Amino acid sequence: MNVEEEVERLKEEIKRLGKPQDDGSYKVTFGVLFNDDRCANIFEALVGTLRAAKKRKVLTYDGELLLQGVHDNVEILLKPTPTATSAEAVTKS
Repeated sequence: MNVEEEVERLKEEIKRLGKPQDDGSYKVTFGVLFNDDRCANIFEALVGTLRAAKKRKVLTYDGELLLQGVHDNVEILLKPTPTATSAEAVTKS
């Protein structure tokens, strides 16, 4: 799997495990992602995939490097997709 594919899979997993926010984004903690069996089987290097997604501005979280245990409560925010934001705007109109 290349980096782009892994980032797409990560987005799917964050949507599966995270809580939808009012703006179309999704929020999940690092601990939930890290300890999920499905994620453990998909991602060889979850932290590396998170960093790649952050670099591509797909998601955001505090800090540079997340470590199990120490950063389990760090919130990861998957930014809303442009289609989700425009769909929200149409719904609210």
